[in-house]
Amino acid sequence: MSIYALWNNKGGVGKSYLTFQIASEYARTYPERKILVIDLCPQANASGMLLGGMQEGEQALDLLGGRTPRKTISGYIEDRILSPYVNPNTGTSFVINVSERNSFVPNNLFLVAGDEQLEMQASRALGATVPGPSDAWRKVHTWISDLIADIQNSWDQSNSTVFIDCNPSFSIYTELAMSASDRLIIPFSADGSSKRAVRAVLALLYGITRVPGSQQSEFYLNSQQFRLSIPRIYCYTGNWLTQYISSARVFRTVVREIGDEIWSVWQSSPNVFHIHPVGAPSPVGRNAFTEMFQFEIVDANTASVVSSSLGIPIVRMWAGLHAVAGRKVMVNQSQLDNQQPNIKDLVKAIE
Repeated sequence: MSIYALWNNKGGVGKSYLTFQIASEYARTYPERKILVIDLCPQANASGMLLGGMQEGEQALDLLGGRTPRKTISGYIEDRILSPYVNPNTGTSFVINVSERNSFVPNNLFLVAGDEQLEMQASRALGATVPGPSDAWRKVHTWISDLIADIQNSWDQSNSTVFIDCNPSFSIYTELAMSASDRLIIPFSADGSSKRAVRAVLALLYGITRVPGSQQSEFYLNSQQFRLSIPRIYCYTGNWLTQYISSARVFRTVVREIGDEIWSVWQSSPNVFHIHPVGAPSPVGRNAFTEMFQFEIVDANTASVVSSSLGIPIVRMWAGLHAVAGRKVMVNQSQLDNQQPNIKDLVKAIE
């Protein structure tokens, strides 16, 4: 089983959108596998898209959050706050089959829905790390691993894949996601702040700082102390990259600079990367490194907005008029031709 976290230390890079698109297409490509999405972002945007988009998805989230207990990730976190050091084995109570609420996604796609209530629980979840037993930090940081194990055991199927959508900030929930996953997908947009955010990812997770001797994150130090694994970089993915020539030159420059940053990490710390596919040799040279680890998703403009608003995966989207919030919106085939191949190629590279 492979567990992917989608995270960058910056909002607005499209990680929830990519989670929706990647998980949907991955489930369509591998119908024999069970695919699980865990939404650990309090905004729950990925959940909303998966459950039907702007209207149907939000209504579904309201219903799930209105149950007692809440049938969302918040409900599970509440169970863990009450039992922080012993797994209550309630994970299966919070998973739903997405296709029962959204017919546009495959029936092998499952979800533990996000919940804005996570923000309210954050201090209590963090408080469970101290005081307590000497390994309280480690036990709390296995909560999401326990959730996945509960669901995996109920499925009795080893051939499954998990995608975790993360909070942009390096909150307790992001830490839990990092401790549970073994592979990291880093979405970024082509701007200077994305470059700084990628640097933050490298420092917070791997202790790779630009200035030798800089203070290390508590997460990095504790993960080393308690020997909890940290996900290795699977790929970094430029999202919403423009094709307009005047803007594309600027975007290309920023993408290259971000690539330079990650390439320099490969040269000094190749152990933080996940070589793929299985059995592939380590890349030799910049071109081979880029081919293995860098992906680009071009902007599909209106088609992207319609896809997320209606909960229709971009690969299943069709050209023509679509009703969005009471208005007719035109999706052009050229927009679909821009992004559909990108999503398919990225999914093909995910094991």
